[in-house]
Amino acid sequence: MEKTMPELPEVETIKQVIEPQIRGCTIEKAVVRRPDVTAYPAAEVFCERLAGQKIGGMERRGKFLAVGLESGDTVVLHLRMTGCLLVTPAGYPEEKHTHIVWQFNNGRELRFSDPRRFGRFWLFGKGESDRQSGRDRLGLEPFDPRLTPAYLKAFFGKRKKAIKECLLEQNVVAGIGNIYSDEILFAAGIDPARPACGLQEEEWERLAAAIPERLAYFIEKNRILPEEYLETKGKDYRNTPFLKVYGHAGEPCLFCGGLLQKRVIGGRSSVYCPVCQKAGAPL
Repeated sequence: MEKTMPELPEVETIKQVIEPQIRGCTIEKAVVRRPDVTAYPAAEVFCERLAGQKIGGMERRGKFLAVGLESGDTVVLHLRMTGCLLVTPAGYPEEKHTHIVWQFNNGRELRFSDPRRFGRFWLFGKGESDRQSGRDRLGLEPFDPRLTPAYLKAFFGKRKKAIKECLLEQNVVAGIGNIYSDEILFAAGIDPARPACGLQEEEWERLAAAIPERLAYFIEKNRILPEEYLETKGKDYRNTPFLKVYGHAGEPCLFCGGLLQKRVIGGRSSVYCPVCQKAGAPL
């Protein structure tokens, strides 16, 4: 299966595993080995401001994670393609490409590794607006009750862009990427190449229902114990066997038996069933 950026279910899994392990811990020392990983402020200031701070909790927003500190400061991070967070004992063998380490008062560490070095951290003071990470431009969470057929249609209903491309726009719905856009469209019975403006009312309804249902399904399938997460270095996502179309091009559709096909839409690969997701009439 091709390498792709962690999407909402994977980031939610990381949050569920990491948050209970670091909540209430005090950062005795922060170490940044690659200054470019801290987008704001500069690495030296980042480390100075974190020293002595106590962690209150952790949240997810789209594909972003945010660590709330009891002082009111917030650390925002994005894993990008290959970023990984691990909570380890201090003497645990370190992963290659470990760029940030938080040393806690309980002898454990939070480590961030990233072979491709695209992941980024931001530290915002209490009351400071986050205008740098991109979180302020995110659309609705997939589980927000305001995500209705009318909401989707209002943003996409007049556009000729393929519905697959539309679902990747983080300023409308946050957290969907290449994997789960395929899974959502398969569940909704919509061809990924369909122009959004060609969707019918019942298709908007199916799409609005499929978005939270599919993402909740894969979050549940991805559950993992902290011990297992550490043992697999945070790289064993349990939901992979439950993907219906993504990564299965050339295999039989689980529902109709026809072969799943792969095509490129907007520069991204898409897998779909030409029978179950019949294309609409041309415009």
